[in-house]
Amino acid sequence: MQYFSTNNKTIKADFRQATVQGQPSDKGLYFPERIPQLPEDFIKNINNYSKEEIAFEVIKPYVGNTIDDASLKKIVDETVFFDFPLVKISDSISALELFHGPTLAFKDVGARFMSRCLSHFAKDEKRRITVLVATSGDTGGAVADAFYGVENVDVVILYPSGKVSDVQELQLTTLGKNITALEVEGSFDDCQRMVKDAFADKRLNEQLYLTSANSINVARWLPQQFYYFYAYQQWQNEAAPVISVPSGNFGNICAGLMAYSSGLPVQHFVAACNANDVIPQYLASGNYQTKQAVYTLSNAMDVANPSNFVRILEIFNHQLPSLKNAISSYSISDEETVAAIKEVRSNYDYLLDPHGAVGYVALRRYLNEHAEQKGYLLETAHPVKFNTEEFTGYKVEVPSSIQHLLKKEKKSTRMKADGNELKSFLLGEKSLV
Repeated sequence: MQYFSTNNKTIKADFRQATVQGQPSDKGLYFPERIPQLPEDFIKNINNYSKEEIAFEVIKPYVGNTIDDASLKKIVDETVFFDFPLVKISDSISALELFHGPTLAFKDVGARFMSRCLSHFAKDEKRRITVLVATSGDTGGAVADAFYGVENVDVVILYPSGKVSDVQELQLTTLGKNITALEVEGSFDDCQRMVKDAFADKRLNEQLYLTSANSINVARWLPQQFYYFYAYQQWQNEAAPVISVPSGNFGNICAGLMAYSSGLPVQHFVAACNANDVIPQYLASGNYQTKQAVYTLSNAMDVANPSNFVRILEIFNHQLPSLKNAISSYSISDEETVAAIKEVRSNYDYLLDPHGAVGYVALRRYLNEHAEQKGYLLETAHPVKFNTEEFTGYKVEVPSSIQHLLKKEKKSTRMKADGNELKSFLLGEKSLV
């Protein structure tokens, strides 16, 4: 399998190069030359496969011959060792719970898969690899956990100061060792811009071996397809589901669209956005206009210029009518988010996190217009990571997997939203307080 840059299709790489490099030199994103088509028998008999077997079959064509089958199976086994239950909320709406991994967020799948791929590839490298990643919330913790202690790899995480939850911040700032957290005085979009500028800097890349663990990296983005297949394996209805995906940087829903394009039955996708409504506005008007990011309760989705949307355009050959046939998108306010958390807790005894609540409202809005259909939303993070008690009066029990974090002290380095300052820090030319 070869990958081309979304900015220049003559720039190509195999899976290994795309993973280690992270992003093409022209600031595009790597995209596969073809979308593999899964055998009809695989979909028809999906109940006969284990989670590990499904993941291997889905990802193998993308990896090609860059990783031998035995090593890839081991990587997959270590990636999907936890559960992905599809839980019924109401007669028409279910929730796919993606928070049963080590950091209680859907990012655990992509982060663990990528860390193990990179560890496999790093064995042949003569210098240390530096993983540079921006986070709006859950990516940082998942990447920190997945890469902690990985030999020959250093991780530098940028996050917007004051714009991630307390638990999220502890997850990415308390590990130490090969993990460094940079607290940026700005938004997630500032963090993402700084990371992209670093990858495009020739001098920096001559001195450091940089790669990214954001969903711009194919090894972080593509394995997110797995849980869409796990959901279908549990889907009890004859008609294919409508899938509502809380969407910020659009990597997750893009992975779902790849699964759909490979043969997974899906009725329709709903891109559930918060007040950062660039994509809902684009689908409504046909005009793509970026804005400043707005801070919301669903902070991991506070993205005003989603990187992965260009990949979605590639899937649909940049044809807006085809895209609109497959995706609807809604912007959900904080007020609607809070109301949904309260309502679902009261009426169905189910607790949504703010991101799942955005997905719930958007899905319900779509199903109100298509009463004969049913669907599920992606519950992307455990409610304990957010202050849902403020809305519901219900105290969430802290899972044992993160109780130890509450006793730890955060260790981060503050930084202005300045790309040059980041480069100086990475090169060891400037120390920061």
